[in-house]
Amino acid sequence: MTAEIDAGRTLSAGDIDVADRLVHELVMLMRLVKRVGPAYRGAELETASFPLLARLAAEGPQRSGEIAAAMCADPSTISRQVAGLVRSGLVERRADPEDGRASLLAATAEGHRVLDTERRRRAAQLVDALADWTPESRGQFAELLGRFVADLHRTTEGDTR
Repeated sequence: MTAEIDAGRTLSAGDIDVADRLVHELVMLMRLVKRVGPAYRGAELETASFPLLARLAAEGPQRSGEIAAAMCADPSTISRQVAGLVRSGLVERRADPEDGRASLLAATAEGHRVLDTERRRRAAQLVDALADWTPESRGQFAELLGRFVADLHRTTEGDTR
């Protein structure tokens, strides 16, 4: 049994079953991530701002638009998160040496400290969740999840649905 899709390709019942399982698991994962948020009430960094600060800390100063594009996020969402991070002293705006009209965003020393604390807090929770997994299984899972995200990103670029 197959189902046609708009590209003229056909999908087997097995393809559809795997997609259904993936969607179910991704929805559950998103719900669990939201549930974890309240556990971090004492955290110094909002859950949504963590990836933005982590990107700046790892890759150095960047323009807001670059960050939005790289994170598949709406520029207005990134702008709100940046404003909160700047108010908190975790990110600073710097003049862009290539274009004086633009600014670069950079993690501050306090931003690096908070990020390190939050990374350790999150790692502890994930270590607990994966306690029964072998180191090889944990690494393989991280690798496969990263591959899935990269491939999904690649196949959805420009998709305006």
